[in-house]
Amino acid sequence: MYKTGKKIDSYEELQTIVESLRALGAKIVLTSGSYDLAHIGHARYLEKAKKVGDVLIVGIDSDKKIQQRKGPERPIVPEEERMEMVLHIRPVDFVILKKHDEPKWNLIKTIRPDVLIAVEDTYSTEELEALKEHCQEITVLERQATTSTSAKIRRMQITTAQKLEKILTPKILKALEETLSEIKND
Repeated sequence: MYKTGKKIDSYEELQTIVESLRALGAKIVLTSGSYDLAHIGHARYLEKAKKVGDVLIVGIDSDKKIQQRKGPERPIVPEEERMEMVLHIRPVDFVILKKHDEPKWNLIKTIRPDVLIAVEDTYSTEELEALKEHCQEITVLERQATTSTSAKIRRMQITTAQKLEKILTPKILKALEETLSEIKND
């Protein structure tokens, strides 16, 4: 029977787990992201990440962290649901919440993964060089889907706006005509 991964509540607990796993010879892989409105690209990405090591840890951006980066309307899915959803993706062993007010690269510096997995364009060339101090290896993967969550949300917004326009425009015009007719007759 398949078992899901485990949610870790603190960096200290995760650090203890990582030290124990390393003592057993496990290769630790770390990646992180928003994982809002899960799609096939997320699953493919995590599957590829797991293939480079033994234990996959996923840092999940907190709601506040996402709002700071993407605006007040995001995320669509709350952090607790996103964490649980990622735990149910087979390659994931552990998830941990990345809070909005923690220092840059805090998770990376805390667990010092054997392999850090990133999506292209996440880090600049200079940042990748600086990160080598905290990781044995950095693997940059291309995006695993042809669209992003942000693009899907924009498409839904546009489609909804077009449908509303189609429905509301005739009704608004009719209401205006009736109102103008009443004004003329008064």
